[in-house]
Amino acid sequence: MTTAMASVGRTMDFAVTGDGAAAEWGRTDWLPLTPVGGSSAYASRAKMLYSDTGMYFLFDCEDRRLTCTMTEDGDDIYEEDVVEVFLWPDPRQVLYFEYEVSPLGVELPLLIPNQGGMFMGWRPWHYEGVRKVRRATAVRGGPKAPMAAVEGWTAEFFVPFALLRGLGSVPPARGVLWHGNLYRIDYDASPATHWAWSPASGPNFHNYRGFGTLRFD
Repeated sequence: MTTAMASVGRTMDFAVTGDGAAAEWGRTDWLPLTPVGGSSAYASRAKMLYSDTGMYFLFDCEDRRLTCTMTEDGDDIYEEDVVEVFLWPDPRQVLYFEYEVSPLGVELPLLIPNQGGMFMGWRPWHYEGVRKVRRATAVRGGPKAPMAAVEGWTAEFFVPFALLRGLGSVPPARGVLWHGNLYRIDYDASPATHWAWSPASGPNFHNYRGFGTLRFD
């Protein structure tokens, strides 16, 4: 299966509110996320932008229930409803950044060394100030609460290039190519449903050979 490709538009920095209200989001198109496992038919989509200081992401997820209960950052939130971004700036080294956030705003940032499918995540050091991800979430049709009945939710976050310092091609210059993927997991049905922007990765989110290509405009 062919991997996906997308252009990442340039922007000035703006506030992250969780609902995608910033006017800057109107300058880029939605990228559909494709189901790669499971039975839920919820619509899922995402947007990306970048500035001099980092990358912005916006996810929009149709849903019926917030199947999530974890409230501590760093928990195994991928075992509940979540969206995820994988960024692989330099294919010369199999080392990529993973960021997850739940509808409740709980986060999990990781740096992943992956050698032949053997991998384990490392949490950031000095994760504060300009190195810290800014994130927010919003819920429609119900409360932002564990197991709440809803109509959908959005997640918006900013990954600073300062956090990715040490990886190749960071920060990206205009015309540079990165690899990466955008994902969602929903647990309303069993088994859980997985979505991917570049579906060539399949339900194994760490299949980096199936990541899509990001071109910075």
